Amino acid sequence: MDRTTTRPHGRRRIAGALALAVGSGLVLVGGAGTAQAADVNVAKNAGFENGLTNWSCSAGSGAVVSSPVRTGSGALKATPAGLDYAQCVQTVTVKPNSTYTLSAWVQGGYAYLGANNTGTGTGTVSTWTPDSPSWKQLTTTFTTGASTTSVDIWTHGWYGTSPYLVDDVSVFGPDGGGGQDPDPVVPATPAGLAAGTVTTSSVALSWGAVNGATGYKVYRDGANPQTVTGTSTTVTGLTADTAYQFQVSATNSAGESAKSGAVTARTAKATDPGPGPAVPKHAVTGYWQNFDNGAAKQKLRDVQAAYDIIAVSFADSTATPGQITFNLDPAVGYASVADFKADVAAKKAAGKSVILSVGGEKGNVTINSDATATAFADSAYALMQEYGFNGIDIDLEHGVNATYLTKALRQLSAKAGSSMVLTMAPQTIDMQNTSSEYFKTALAVKDILTVVNTQYYNSGSMLGCDGKVYSQGSVDFLTALACIQLQGGLDPSQVGLGVPASTRGAGSGYVDPQIVNNALDCLTKGTGCGTFKPAQTWPSLRGAMTWSTNWDATAGNAWSNAVGPKVHNLP
Repeated sequence: MDRTTTRPHGRRRIAGALALAVGSGLVLVGGAGTAQAADVNVAKNAGFENGLTNWSCSAGSGAVVSSPVRTGSGALKATPAGLDYAQCVQTVTVKPNSTYTLSAWVQGGYAYLGANNTGTGTGTVSTWTPDSPSWKQLTTTFTTGASTTSVDIWTHGWYGTSPYLVDDVSVFGPDGGGGQDPDPVVPATPAGLAAGTVTTSSVALSWGAVNGATGYKVYRDGANPQTVTGTSTTVTGLTADTAYQFQVSATNSAGESAKSGAVTARTAKATDPGPGPAVPKHAVTGYWQNFDNGAAKQKLRDVQAAYDIIAVSFADSTATPGQITFNLDPAVGYASVADFKADVAAKKAAGKSVILSVGGEKGNVTINSDATATAFADSAYALMQEYGFNGIDIDLEHGVNATYLTKALRQLSAKAGSSMVLTMAPQTIDMQNTSSEYFKTALAVKDILTVVNTQYYNSGSMLGCDGKVYSQGSVDFLTALACIQLQGGLDPSQVGLGVPASTRGAGSGYVDPQIVNNALDCLTKGTGCGTFKPAQTWPSLRGAMTWSTNWDATAGNAWSNAVGPKVHNLP
C-alpha cells in the first residue's frame, strides 16, 4: 500500500545498461598500478560506525543497522521504494592526477557501486552485483583529472528489488587533504539509565549520551541485547505484569563499554479485549492511514460506516528481526494513545473489525526463521492485547517466505483464538500462480484466513486465469485475475477485489466504482462482465477493499457510497 501518492507503474527489467550504479569505496593505485606507501582510505565513516554521518541517502532510504554487519557495529541498509532506488552518496577529497581503487562489501538485493565527477573519461565508473545472500566485495578503479579535488562515491539498489547492505567502504589512495577517520577508543559506560512509560508488553528506557559512542546495547535481565543508535528506546515483546531488569552499554568500532547499573520495571497488567465481532458474509475492507501523505486526515472514529474491516496502516519493525510494534503518528491528531484505543473499542462495539496491517510500500518485516516467526507472533499478539486489535493484515511487499510466515501466523492464531481476523493484501504479481510464496502462504493458512484482498493496481498488464493478457483499470482485469485465486484453491469467501479509492490513491490502476460493482456482479451473478466471462459464478465472494479510507474521504466518499451498498447486497 502507498504511503506516498504515487508508485512505479510496473516492474522494470534490469539490463546491462544499468551501469548507472551506486558507489561505496575507493582505493588509490599509483601510475604503475601499485598502491603507494602514503596511500590512505579517504572515505569518512567508511564502516557506518557513526550512523549516516558524511553520507546522504535519497528519500530517507538509508539507515544504519547493527545486524547483519561485516565488521564493527554498523552497516548501511538502504531500501528501494517506488521510483527511488535508494542511492547513498559521499563526497571525498582526492588528489588530482591520481588513480584510486573504489571498493565496498555488499549483501542483500541488487547493489551498485560507483563514482561520479572523476574528471577523466565519462567522469563516471561503476560496478554491480545481483542478489547476494552473503557479504561480497565490489571493486573498481578510476583516475582523477588534472584539476579534480573531490569525487562523489555512491551506492544504490534498483527499482522493485530487495533492500541492500553496505559495509567497509574503501577509497584508498593519496590523501587529497581531507585526511582519514581517526582510530576510535572504547567509549565510557552510560549513566542515567531510567525507565519511563510501561504497557502490557513494553518498557520505555532512556539514558545519557556518551562521547564517541556510535550505538548502545540494551540488556534485558543480563541478556538479549538490543542495539540502538540513540539514547532512548522502547523494549517490546514483553509479558504482561512481569518485572524486568535493564542495563545499557555504549559501543563503537573499538569495542563495548561495561554495562550500566541496573534498573527494574514491571509491565502493566493485561486486559483481555475479548473476541471481536464476526466479519459479515460480504465485507468491505478499508485501510486507515496512520500518517499524513496529503489525503484527508481521519481519526479512527471518522472512518466511514460502510467499512466492515478497518486495517490500521501500518505496524513498524523493530531492531529485533521479525518483531513489530505500533507507533501512533502525531500527525493524525490524537491527543493520546488512550484516545486511539477508545476509538478502536468504539468501532468494535459498532460491529467493525479493527486489525493492524503489517508492511505496506515502505514496511519491511523479515520472517525467515523459527526465531523471527516466534518474534512476530509474540509481538503481534502483544499489540492485539494492548490496543484491542481483532487481528492482523499481511501487506508485505518486499518478499515473503511461505514456510516461516505460515509458522508465524499459526503461532499467532494459537494465541489469539478462532475469532482472529487474518487478511492479506498481495500485489497482483504475487497471486499469478499457486507456486508464488504469497499464494502458498494463503493456501497453507486457509483454515484461519478471512480474506485475500489482492491489490489490482500499480501493476501494468497481467495474465488472467484464461492465459490472456488484460490491462489494469478494466472490469476484465478484476474478474480474470480474481478467477486465478478462485480456481487456485481459495474459498470464494476468502477473495476480495482491492482497488484505489481515488485517482490520487495509487500510481496507476484506478477504476471507477461502477466498474468495481460490475466486476462484483460478474463474479457473483454472471452479469456486468466484459470480454472475459467466467465459466461459473461465486455468489459467496467476500467483497472489496480500497486504499484508503482517507483517499475515499478526500474524494467525497464516492467509493464507499457506491461500492459499500453493492457489497452488502450481494447474494
